[in-house]
Amino acid sequence: MDSGDMVLDEDELLRRHKQEKKDLQSKVQGLKKSIPKGDKKKKKDITEEIAKLESELEEKHRNELRLLKDSAPNSNQSVDPVPDNDNEKSVPDIEGPTIRVSRAQKRRNKKENEAKEREKRIQEQAEKNKEGPRVLELNTIKQSLRSMNLKVYNIPADGNCLYLAINHQLQVTGRPSHSVNELRKTTADFMLKHTDEFLPFMVNELDESEIVSEEQFENYCKDVATTKLWGGQLELRALSNILKCPIKIIQASGPPTLQGETFKGPELILTYHRHLYRLGEHYNSTLPVTGDDEDV
Repeated sequence: MDSGDMVLDEDELLRRHKQEKKDLQSKVQGLKKSIPKGDKKKKKDITEEIAKLESELEEKHRNELRLLKDSAPNSNQSVDPVPDNDNEKSVPDIEGPTIRVSRAQKRRNKKENEAKEREKRIQEQAEKNKEGPRVLELNTIKQSLRSMNLKVYNIPADGNCLYLAINHQLQVTGRPSHSVNELRKTTADFMLKHTDEFLPFMVNELDESEIVSEEQFENYCKDVATTKLWGGQLELRALSNILKCPIKIIQASGPPTLQGETFKGPELILTYHRHLYRLGEHYNSTLPVTGDDEDV
């Protein structure tokens, strides 16, 4: 800075600095556009030249501000550059447009805002779910169980839930337990031996108006015995007769259902859920409430 520059006041100097930054930015863009596609050497040279030009301009501005401060009547007065939001220091990026620090910060702010908005939507959905069919159903079942001094005992949703719940109840009530395979096989055999009692109640899933044939019924019983086919009312009726015990089903819609009411002994008490899992209907078992249970 020569003696003529010393007469510049702070505002004039900062305006000139801002213009010089804009001029350099235009030059940087021109240099980037001059790089032939795929020319790695040229790209490297231009990157180094851009970094050098930006460093030199920054050093020049720093020196001029220091000289202006030293030449001021009150040398203790600090001279701070006016923030230049339009053209902050850039990071060379040959592959794309120049990335400014302010833009990076904007992106971070945007991500933070998106995260906050996502969390807000999650919380809102959680509030809505409190009134959803799954929660309403479960609360209704729990209320019914509380009047019986019982609580829900969760059973895995793997296609065997009915048989697992039945076996759990056998253990709870002090009866001999059975494996899932045993329960499935005996259920299928019982239904086949009493076709006249079960076939009329079978429904064709593809067409409810079509009567199920004996061959279809036999194939269904085979699936009961050998696959994870979900069990329902027909299987419950068979199991009640096989085990010689009453089976009560607690559900949210309507009163409890009871199979084998003529049999003696404590009831096997299950809960039936339509909305607990997205995969479909589900059975859980039950347990007596103890003093350690805070929420049943």
